[in-house]
Amino acid sequence: MEIRQMENFIVVCEELHFTRAADKIGISQPTLSQQIRALEDELGVPLFDRVGKKIVITQAGTLFLEHCVQMVRHLHNTQDALAEFRNDQRGKLVIGVLPSDLDYRLTPLLVNFHAHFPKVKLKVVSSIYVLNQVLDNEVDIGIELTSVSDDRLVRIPLCSEEYVLVVSENHAWAEQNEIGIKELRDIQTVMFPEGFTGRELVDGYCRKYGFTLNTIMETSSATSIISLVKANVGGTILPYPLIKAMNEPTLRIIRITDDAPYRHFEIIHRSDRYLTQSAKAFIEKTIDYFNQG
Repeated sequence: MEIRQMENFIVVCEELHFTRAADKIGISQPTLSQQIRALEDELGVPLFDRVGKKIVITQAGTLFLEHCVQMVRHLHNTQDALAEFRNDQRGKLVIGVLPSDLDYRLTPLLVNFHAHFPKVKLKVVSSIYVLNQVLDNEVDIGIELTSVSDDRLVRIPLCSEEYVLVVSENHAWAEQNEIGIKELRDIQTVMFPEGFTGRELVDGYCRKYGFTLNTIMETSSATSIISLVKANVGGTILPYPLIKAMNEPTLRIIRITDDAPYRHFEIIHRSDRYLTQSAKAFIEKTIDYFNQG
């Protein structure tokens, strides 16, 4: 049974006349009659009673008509929804991002995307395992730090960001504008736990110079790290754009002059995954957002 047959059946029910129905549809009367007979044979019941040149819908035909109207309506609704989907009017998009950047960096990007695509349901997942989530198809797109190459991924570079030392306005080093990387061994720090990408990056730089950070407290929340730094528990080492976005007047930024750590951001998705128009638009807006930042 085909949708076209059901649509033609509905027209016959409206006209109760094969010739008029065939003219309305744009096919020959014998072809239409043959389609109706084929439906009756498939269903095993007569849909019309033929009384001379007139036809009357049967009880079975009335029941079938009700379901045909519903099915055809559902099909048209689906076609309309898909048309809107193709035109970025609706759909769902799941984005994976690092926790600290979701808290402090990406809100303007999300607001801008929603303003242009208000019917797209955007779900943003905060995780330190963005790469794995993309590979496991748990998220459509990831905003992540650059890692080892993988043929399963499409990678689009976004930006490079310098790490800086951040202290409270009451810290002993608050008046310094810059330090050398080796001086980081002399300050107590509050950091993300070991295993977090940013922490591993900073630790790797320190190991090149033969020391490890004197980390006296660890927390997985960027908000609590900043609160602890503001309370002068210790300093921390975070990307400069992230600190800038926090807009905390009681914090002091100290540049690392000789070999500052850098993180390199990229947007990633699986190479074998179909990208909707809204997904492509999100990627474009993300690139623009980081280029402006």
